[in-house]
Amino acid sequence: MEITNLAEVTGNIATVGYGIAALGPGLGLGIMVAKTQEATARQPEVAGALRTNMFIGLAAIEALGLIGFAAGFVFGA
Repeated sequence: MEITNLAEVTGNIATVGYGIAALGPGLGLGIMVAKTQEATARQPEVAGALRTNMFIGLAAIEALGLIGFAAGFVFGA
């Protein structure tokens, strides 16, 4: 028995890779902002320090998303 109708998949897997790469930073940012808000609600006097640390962490997490985006172009070509 021979199968003659096989579907052929064409395209670039880089778009799927970027979609998966965007999940990590998205989850990381959500958790980070939630925990910062929780800590600010518990101790309002340290809100400034928490905000500063949150923005430093935000830059690091966003860098991961940009690296994933750039890798799609570099390795997908």
